[in-house]
Amino acid sequence: MRLLGSLGLLAPLSFLAVWLAMPAAIDSLFDEGSRSIVAALVGGTMGVSLTAGIVFTYVRLRFRHVIQAAERLAAGELGIDVGSKPSSRGLEGRLGRAIDAISVSLTETTDAATIDKLTGVSNRQTLLAELFAEVERANRYERALSVAFVDIDHFKNVNDTYGHAAGDIVLRGVAQTIHANLRASDQVGRYGGEEFMLLLTETGVEEGANLTEKLRILVARQQFEIAPGQTVGVTISIGIAGGKGGVLRTDTLVRDADAAMYSAKALGRNQTYIFAEPDEDARVPRAPISPAGRLLAMQVGRAARDAATASLTAFISPLPHYRGQPSALIASIVVAMAQNLDLPEAEVDRIRTAALLHDVGKVAVPSEILDKPAALSSAEWRTVVQHPRIGQVILEQAAALKEAVPIILHHHERYSGHGYPFGLRGNDIPLGARIVSIADAYDAMTNDRPYKRAMSHNAAIQELRRHAGTQFDPELVNLFCDLFASVAPVPDPAILAMTSGAVAMAAVHPPARRRRRRPTDRATGEGGSKASSVAG
Repeated sequence: MRLLGSLGLLAPLSFLAVWLAMPAAIDSLFDEGSRSIVAALVGGTMGVSLTAGIVFTYVRLRFRHVIQAAERLAAGELGIDVGSKPSSRGLEGRLGRAIDAISVSLTETTDAATIDKLTGVSNRQTLLAELFAEVERANRYERALSVAFVDIDHFKNVNDTYGHAAGDIVLRGVAQTIHANLRASDQVGRYGGEEFMLLLTETGVEEGANLTEKLRILVARQQFEIAPGQTVGVTISIGIAGGKGGVLRTDTLVRDADAAMYSAKALGRNQTYIFAEPDEDARVPRAPISPAGRLLAMQVGRAARDAATASLTAFISPLPHYRGQPSALIASIVVAMAQNLDLPEAEVDRIRTAALLHDVGKVAVPSEILDKPAALSSAEWRTVVQHPRIGQVILEQAAALKEAVPIILHHHERYSGHGYPFGLRGNDIPLGARIVSIADAYDAMTNDRPYKRAMSHNAAIQELRRHAGTQFDPELVNLFCDLFASVAPVPDPAILAMTSGAVAMAAVHPPARRRRRRPTDRATGEGGSKASSVAG
């Protein structure tokens, strides 16, 4: 078409050139009238040709950047910006904005398919595709390649203690810290949960370990702001595997790096571990734990936890019931509810331990505040609401009891989000804490306190039902009522024996006890004191 157009334009131009060069030869071909017509045709043709040339030149210059942007977009380049002004109404502006819109849509679609939305790094599918490509390239050119797995230590505790929103902030912060400190040739992506994978190109395992150690130290120094004025720090465990191209396999690299990461966690966490093939000449090349060994270890661990629980229970047992004394009734209720939910035995034990010690933090609250029969002042109420945090600190000092910390810390959260100490809402509150809060509330309502008299079993059931969905998990309230509405709960003999034994142990050196005041009604205090809540 371009050739035909060129020939069509060349013909009148050639005729014009000949006419100008040899007018006599052309004049001889036409009479006087014909010459006038030919001159008019030639003039018109020249005008059209000149106009077409000007229009062609204008369009090419004016739309050049739009055409180039469209070509780059067609070649697969994302993020194209033609730069047309929104106020431009001409064809150029409309075309530019259309190309910009197509570019944005393609970029968003590509990001959704390749980027992990929460952390902002590559997702698993993209990362594995890049790993296949890098392994192939390393094998083709016999270059080094290392793969590292990164896992956030005790991440479940972050979610249980501070809520999933805080966990998301930590995940995003760790991912961005790693991404910002990697070399341009390396890649990081979220492999799943709190695990990330690093692709370290042209890098042997020793060099890669040095790099990941720097990343580990950087993360350990970070403090992530999870709420105004509140930060949390985490550590990471890293496993790394790799080798020189020629014999590398994708599945082997992933398996070995993952095994190295679990070794780093098993050896105490917060470290980098390089995968090494087991030495078959070693006395114990591999030492998997046997079923019998695992059972014995669990029994010893439970005995250590029970001993720690008994020791701490002995300290607080002589205290008045409302000042932190372990309640066999609360523990019995939560065990029955947990077993009815078919929770694992370890989780049932954890909830039972937390129930026995849920108010241990009250040992640090002045007795004159806890014994006060009148309304609490704002300052006094601020002291009372510290007891879950104090309990957290106490149990963190006893390694065998640490697993109960999230339950104790959050047993005064409310299902509606208006509890303390963090205002967690709904299922963000650990399940164990939601169970303990119901049992604690029932126990508080059916026992005398300095500021109120006990109510009947039926009245307590009605109060729990009235606060279902606001203060308590409604499904767990239904479960409690199914189990105990018709027959009031009683302490389990085994748990009662445990607490009674602790009381006997503490009787050798009992702490000084204040004379208990006669129970009276307490007016509603500041900030939602105990009179405004059915919780204990």
